[in-house]
Amino acid sequence: VQYVESGGGLVQPGGSLRLSCTASGFAFDDSAMTWWRQVPGKEREKVAALNGAGTFSDYADSVQGRFTISRDNSKNEAYLQMDRLKIEDTGIYYCARGFNMNALGVWGRGTQVTVSS
Repeated sequence: VQYVESGGGLVQPGGSLRLSCTASGFAFDDSAMTWWRQVPGKEREKVAALNGAGTFSDYADSVQGRFTISRDNSKNEAYLQMDRLKIEDTGIYYCARGFNMNALGVWGRGTQVTVSS
């Protein structure tokens, strides 16, 4: 099982980023996917989850209405569109199989998102 997250960077408050997650080693189209983020000194938190068919999603209250999770099962990829970014969105973002959980207990390297003026 492997996750490769990409698309992070430095952005000003109010800006946008689109993260990508390429997954391998399991049946991607049968698997829900969750995006997580971790800030130094805090526990990793769930950000957004999407079922395998891409028809049901769930968001953390802090990102509801600003972030959108999606997927392309033909590419084994999941995405996180992040709009109207806030300074508190800064962190390392990870993806993992599971709906609001890390079903396999494996993490990728993540991608750093920094929101700063």
